[in-house]
Amino acid sequence: MLSFRRKFRIETERLTLRPPLHSDFNAWCAVRQESRNYLTPWEPSWSEDHLSRKAFTNRVYWAQRSVTGETAIPLFLIRRADNALIGAITLDNIRRGPAQAGTLGYWTGQRYARQGYMAEAITAVTHHAFERLGLSRMEAACLPENTASRGLLERSGFKYEGVAQSYLQINGRWRTHVLYSCLRLDRRGRTDAG
Repeated sequence: MLSFRRKFRIETERLTLRPPLHSDFNAWCAVRQESRNYLTPWEPSWSEDHLSRKAFTNRVYWAQRSVTGETAIPLFLIRRADNALIGAITLDNIRRGPAQAGTLGYWTGQRYARQGYMAEAITAVTHHAFERLGLSRMEAACLPENTASRGLLERSGFKYEGVAQSYLQINGRWRTHVLYSCLRLDRRGRTDAG
């Protein structure tokens, strides 16, 4: 079992991936607020208190419980060059027993998009999931029209698996998603999306 420690980190070439801390509130709030129009078409509707300190505090406590219980690994992406919080990645829904699987979700602030940061984070989290946690499968889903996310997933070794009708409520509506997975030992082909 992973014990939650403030020191839990995954290091990449340019990033430190670590669970959120209470002291991240202002940076998180700023990057989410300035990227609101960029993020909301792809995310569940934000609650009225989405950017409140109380909601963020609940997020930090959820992260602590999740890491300790190995049910999820929520990580902030911190760019080491300037200590900027640029986004987040979460390996959620970790299932043990015969499944040994988890679900990947992520977001990046608009000004940090398309600079390779999320590809770097996905590679690191995938390695951690397979080598440290012993998972066999990682899953991800995105809207069919989100070609940037589809390409990112495919470049990161995820393979297209199919379509899930009315999979998640995004921006207030039930939306169909395309499903991807990455297997520890994967020999499947690619699609044209990436």
